[in-house]
Amino acid sequence: MARGKLRIYLGAAPGVGKTYAMLSEAHRRVERGTDCVVAFVEHHDRPRTEVMLHGLEQVPRRELQHRGSVFTEMDVDAVLERAPAVALVDELAHTNVPGSRNDKRWQDVAELLAAGIDVVSTVNIQHLESLGDVVESITGVRQRETVPDEVVRRADQIELVDMSPQALRRRMAHGNIYKSDKVDAALSNYFRPGNLTALRELALLWVADRVDEYLTEYRSEHRVSKIWGSRERIVVGLTGGPEGRTLIRRAARLAEKGAGGEVMAVYIARSDGLTSASPKELAVQRTLVEDLGGTFHHVVGDDIPASLLDFARGVNATQIVLGSSRRKTWQYVFGPGVGATVARESGPDLDVHIVTHEEVAKGRGLPVARGARLGRSRIIWGWLVGVLGPVVLALLLNTVDLGLANDMLLFLTVTVAAALLGGLYPALASAAFGTLLLNYYYTPPLHRLTIADPKNIVAIAIFVGVAVSVASVVDLAARRTHQAARLRAESEILSFLAGSVLRGETSLEALLERVRETFSMESVALLERESDVDPWTCAGSVGPEPSTRPEDADVDMPVGDHMALALSGRVLPASDRRVLAAFAAQAAVVLDRQRLQHEAAQAKELAEGNRIRTALLAAVSHDLRTPLAGIKAAVSSLRSEDVEWSEEDRAELLEGIEDGADRLDHLVGNLLDMSRLQTGTVTPLIREIDLDEVVPMALGGVPEDSVELEIPESLPMVAVDAGLLERAVANLVENAVKYSPADERVLVSASAIADRVEVRVVDRGPGVPDEAKDRIFAPFQRYGDAPRGAGVGLGLAVARGFAEAMTGTLNAEDTPGGGLTMVLTVRAVDRRPDLATTPSGAERQVPC
Repeated sequence: MARGKLRIYLGAAPGVGKTYAMLSEAHRRVERGTDCVVAFVEHHDRPRTEVMLHGLEQVPRRELQHRGSVFTEMDVDAVLERAPAVALVDELAHTNVPGSRNDKRWQDVAELLAAGIDVVSTVNIQHLESLGDVVESITGVRQRETVPDEVVRRADQIELVDMSPQALRRRMAHGNIYKSDKVDAALSNYFRPGNLTALRELALLWVADRVDEYLTEYRSEHRVSKIWGSRERIVVGLTGGPEGRTLIRRAARLAEKGAGGEVMAVYIARSDGLTSASPKELAVQRTLVEDLGGTFHHVVGDDIPASLLDFARGVNATQIVLGSSRRKTWQYVFGPGVGATVARESGPDLDVHIVTHEEVAKGRGLPVARGARLGRSRIIWGWLVGVLGPVVLALLLNTVDLGLANDMLLFLTVTVAAALLGGLYPALASAAFGTLLLNYYYTPPLHRLTIADPKNIVAIAIFVGVAVSVASVVDLAARRTHQAARLRAESEILSFLAGSVLRGETSLEALLERVRETFSMESVALLERESDVDPWTCAGSVGPEPSTRPEDADVDMPVGDHMALALSGRVLPASDRRVLAAFAAQAAVVLDRQRLQHEAAQAKELAEGNRIRTALLAAVSHDLRTPLAGIKAAVSSLRSEDVEWSEEDRAELLEGIEDGADRLDHLVGNLLDMSRLQTGTVTPLIREIDLDEVVPMALGGVPEDSVELEIPESLPMVAVDAGLLERAVANLVENAVKYSPADERVLVSASAIADRVEVRVVDRGPGVPDEAKDRIFAPFQRYGDAPRGAGVGLGLAVARGFAEAMTGTLNAEDTPGGGLTMVLTVRAVDRRPDLATTPSGAERQVPC
């Protein structure tokens, strides 16, 4: 069965006309004879939308009960059974009522699509998952109902329903969106002109990006290589030189002149990895282009002009910005340069801008990558073989006559050996010295530096050419081998750095220790300062006597304007500074991450403290004042001389005073206990006790017949603080009795499991969903619709705090058949004696 197609009407805000447009589309399809039904459409009491439902077949909704109310949702099974060609499903981001087939409506839509039913739906831009934070920063409202962006992106067609903010506000003022009693609040809050304008821009940009994706996909499928100037896109070619910043700023100014202009900076590295670009400069330029709203790209290619043009055409660019060449005049002998080549090959659909800068014609100015050194001992052996080898070989050949051809091959072998050991220059010396010896000793006329036979001249010339060529190839291969080994080591180090970023490692000391080990340094320090005139301070260091200033270090690597990595121990070769720059950048990132985590932790502590103080003030303002008001009223009544109270009335007033005092005592006790837990001043006095000595005492605060107690006599003793355990159990029992039905008794039972004892407090109340089971243990939390007079929400928090203070645990579980079970686990005492073996083999008891 072919998958159905999804069409989405996207709007910037409620009321722009998404549902109306969807229903209009449905009427057009019905007129064309399409089997179209309304699976779920919510008209929100808007007359014009409701009228549009007339004449359309509507699938009956499914009714669901939740918390005593009846709700209606789309009946997916009924729609699948009806099997229309097109189904209308409103509000794609809607969250279904618990008990529905799926949690989200977009999941219902996915089932319809999988069944081959085309779906037409609606969604607002603020409901896209990726834009949640942006929408909240604009409107101040966090959207709880969201739909994954990928669901909307996979739609076969997205149609934007657009309306200006002024027109939408007029529609709101006329009562066409909300009822009249909500219009003023909506216009002054969510529907402010600034909010609507920002949301409209989000919707337009999001749809424009999707259109750009569709265009790119179309060009790829149809292999369109010609540039279509549908959007101004500027590519900046970077070399890693200092002129890159000028080019990026110039490109940004060009992009600002066109609507929707985009800047894309690209650096093309050679495939052999032997790039001469400065990593630090590239990092600065990457930050600059991203700050200006562009993107940075790293491309590998040996032919730089061709790679640059391929990239530009691949992203459908309209302009390329390059810098004037830094070559000197004589260097143009080797070719016209990248800029001239790109301009010549760009074609009529791609404009090329050559921008002048301060580095023009000053030379490349960047160090050219050189091969690794072969080592001092190898070079010495190479020169010995290159100079003495031909002499020794000539002495040996004077004793035998092998012919000129064999003599040349033997001298060529010595040249190759010199190249393998010492590189190019010893090999060239060997070739030159060998040529003289061949001419003097083995080419007629002998013992003269002249050649009689022209054929021998050709042979000597070929020998020199072959010797030089072989020496060059061997030398290049040896250097490339060393370069590959070095690049492999660098790649392993950089891979470690990349892995540490992905793993989120935040230890600055560990990173600095890695730097010290990698570069064999004595000490490494990360230094920073506020400004150019402030003294340096050490943000982190490893090793003895780290440098306190970059000037005092053997190696310093700047990180930005006011940070540097200082290494002491030895002078670092220039070839190692590229990897060191990566380490320095990572050290700065780790330092920033540590500080951000510290600030986030402090902010969290402040927020938690503010929340607790706010809740405490709320508790004092209501939950404490209520019993105080009752006590004061009763005392004032008893002291009044205007009324003659009977004994029954007097007893009732005194009972009210006593109840209010008990409530105050309970509330103040919980507040004091939570304060002790928050400040860490709870010090439990652990001793061995029986549960049946403590648990019954915890039931004094509840009615006599409200609790059923099951404590087996065979239970082991537990190691707890009797007072803390009694308070914890009392809070659990009081909470259970509060939420249990009047005709259901709370069960308090205990059982031993391995080395632990579990105390279970079981009620038959409404229960708590899984997502709220941990939240009910937070301070000042009352679950559900508990009345304000039911307490300040500290009982369970205090109980868990006391349990953890005794190295125990307190968790909530569902009661089979409905309700909530609190499981308090404490440590059991093993009373079995330990046995040890005496030297004679007899067992003896060892006191604990």
